[in-house]
Amino acid sequence: MATMNTPISAFDLSKEALPDLLLKIQHGFIQLPDLQRSFCWQDDLVIDLLASVSQGWPIGGILLQEVSHGSWKVCSRLVEGVQLEQVPTPTELILDGQQRCTALFMCLFSNRPVRVQSRRNGKMSDRWYYIAIDKALDPEVEREQSILSFNNRRIRPGFAGHPAINCSTPEQEYELGLFPLARVFSYAAWRQGYSKYWQYNPEKLELLDRFEREVIKRFEHFQVPVIRLKPGLPKTAICRVFEKVNTQSEQLNFFDLATACFASQDFSLRDDWVKREQRLKQQRVLQTVKETDYLACVALVATYHKRQQAIAAGVSTQKLPAVACGRAEVLDLSLADYQKYADQVIVGYEEAARFLYGQKVQTAEDLPYQIQLVALAAILSVVGYPQDRVRAKLEQWFWCGSCAALYTSWHERRASQDIVQVPAWLHEGGELPNTVQMAHLQVERLLMVRRRHGAVYKAINALLRKHGAIDFAAGEALAEINLFNDPIDSHHIFPVAYCKKQGIDKDRYNSLVNLTPLSRLSNQKIGGKAPSQYLRALEAEGISRRRMDEILRSHLIEAETLRADDFDAFLSKRAQALMELVNRAMGKTPASNLLEITSGSSAQRESA
Repeated sequence: MATMNTPISAFDLSKEALPDLLLKIQHGFIQLPDLQRSFCWQDDLVIDLLASVSQGWPIGGILLQEVSHGSWKVCSRLVEGVQLEQVPTPTELILDGQQRCTALFMCLFSNRPVRVQSRRNGKMSDRWYYIAIDKALDPEVEREQSILSFNNRRIRPGFAGHPAINCSTPEQEYELGLFPLARVFSYAAWRQGYSKYWQYNPEKLELLDRFEREVIKRFEHFQVPVIRLKPGLPKTAICRVFEKVNTQSEQLNFFDLATACFASQDFSLRDDWVKREQRLKQQRVLQTVKETDYLACVALVATYHKRQQAIAAGVSTQKLPAVACGRAEVLDLSLADYQKYADQVIVGYEEAARFLYGQKVQTAEDLPYQIQLVALAAILSVVGYPQDRVRAKLEQWFWCGSCAALYTSWHERRASQDIVQVPAWLHEGGELPNTVQMAHLQVERLLMVRRRHGAVYKAINALLRKHGAIDFAAGEALAEINLFNDPIDSHHIFPVAYCKKQGIDKDRYNSLVNLTPLSRLSNQKIGGKAPSQYLRALEAEGISRRRMDEILRSHLIEAETLRADDFDAFLSKRAQALMELVNRAMGKTPASNLLEITSGSSAQRESA
């Protein structure tokens, strides 16, 4: 039920005359929220907009937020092209329609060129817009074809056999019959100069009368549909509306929205992030931490501490504040809370990098899930870097989340659960976290994994590096090769070309079980040969058979299955060995009846 302070409708619908709307923009009463991106239209979009208005065609509505004393304030700026010595407090902010309002103001009201973006190379250039009077009055000519854009000197260069056009003086405009759209609301003065130039020629004056009736009046009487959001809406509602109506190719994220919220308190979140990002990027594994990841982590830590404070105050379980890192929680984050926990979160990320290094997750590309890194950094922000037995429990949680692919869906909810459950489990003897309880990886699932850059593949590759996997050709531990930026990629142990010749099913030879991380040199040595052939070639280069067996075992490969080119035996034995590796990492008891993989098994065919 609506209260007396809650309006039944949060918006009003109306129309506004175009010149009145542009006048408010010119005087600074209508401004932009500072989170709005800069004007970035191309020349053809401006021409299409001008053509529509010149014909009285609809151009879509605009969405304004009314600003009143005492309502939530957001940092704002003038519409591009507006120049004022004293900037007033705005009465309305443009939430949707910025590009159209800016284009119309700059073209028709600013008496300055429009700065447009090249569609070909993205460079910016200044343009003036003219409309050819005779073409605009010709029903056989599309209106867009009558509107021309000129460079900053009001010259249109020649192209494709057309001569250059110079409109750098009013007399040249009169001679060519090109009306500058920047004069559309001061048309009378231009008409007077035009009439005098043509010595009041009756035919020219009749042409100009038609142009005024059919074109100029369209601009003067054009009505813009306006939706006005009433003042008093909470900031989360305004930000949500703004996000939904934003139509640019790159949607605004909650970091952009939070930036605007904090800017109203004279704090630049974006500048603060730039400094913190530089610190994070000193760690290779943190190279791809985004501003949204970081802010979500701060929200997790802030809401966690609020919950702990409520528990200490004796608040009942049903009334405890939620711990979360979704959009609503980030937008509800106060500047005071952000400043209180930001440094703590950065330390948490750095401790996470240290922890991951010990798990042989050494680069950002090695990370199974970015969102699990958010949860890990939040946990370490709260508990500090764990020692000994406690660290072993944290390792178990990490491998459960990544090997069992538990952060694939509902990841924000899982991160929120883990920041509550994992610290209690680590230090207070609490129950097993839900992530550890739920984690299971069946051999059938392992055989079905195809994604060479997915979470399960990355997790198992890291476990192989931790297990001590050695590169086939280089004879060095893959963890060391990875550390020094040598390219490591996945390669088929039984090569694709060989498998195709043997008629092995594609789903079986592309299984994760038939993939292992190797250097580029090893990939070249293996090529498309049978395993027995490339092993002989490697041994011929000086690797002893005994050493080769050790290298293969470091990848959990049974050497004899490769020497015999026995794909079925290889697949079965390595699947079981990988399952044992994963189960040890997750702290799980392996199933006693691991699936045997044979070429004739219908069950195997179905699972693959």
